[in-house]
Amino acid sequence: MPIMTFTGFPADAITFYAGLEADNSRAYWQAHKDTYAAAVRGPLEALLDDLAGEFGVAKVFRPNRDVRFSADKSPYKDHQGAIVGRDTTLGLYVGLSADGLVAGGGFRAATPELTRRFRAAVDAPASGVAVMALVDDLSAHGFEVHGDAVATAPRGYSTDHPRIALLRRKELFLMRDFGVPHWFSTPQAREEIAAVWRRLTPIRAWLEEHVAT
Repeated sequence: MPIMTFTGFPADAITFYAGLEADNSRAYWQAHKDTYAAAVRGPLEALLDDLAGEFGVAKVFRPNRDVRFSADKSPYKDHQGAIVGRDTTLGLYVGLSADGLVAGGGFRAATPELTRRFRAAVDAPASGVAVMALVDDLSAHGFEVHGDAVATAPRGYSTDHPRIALLRRKELFLMRDFGVPHWFSTPQAREEIAAVWRRLTPIRAWLEEHVAT
């Protein structure tokens, strides 16, 4: 099946996920799977195909949850995400839910070694000052810093370290939460997401150099 032309995300995408939040069941999914295909999956794949030439090929995550080791047995994720990167550990992200659209990037602490490498680079004077400047600049331009973190200082680091806020993090994501902007259902959504990803180019390069294995 050919990929559709991206023209924005239909408003039905928001309605679909609002309904799924209220009724996360196979019956709801089966009754609305055509809406998911037309308003969520189809437009997202078209967007990612459009951006692949500049940013690389994306992986679209499965809508099903892995409930084998979870107390929450809800069968479906309450959002649809995709990542551009060499794997699902480090790269650029876009996601869609009942709350709207988010875009950003960073790295996920898939192993303790990735966290160790990140903290070592934050601690080192040259690479640490560089990444702190990148994070501060992104924060000043509307990005929010996310990622699991410890409450105080990780073992081996002092609480008065000049970059303790970053050292506390096990992983690092810089995200823009758009909500449901006026351009949500228009082709402008492509440029807004591309602009976020372009602004993340320096920190993506830093993570590739210092964290990726």
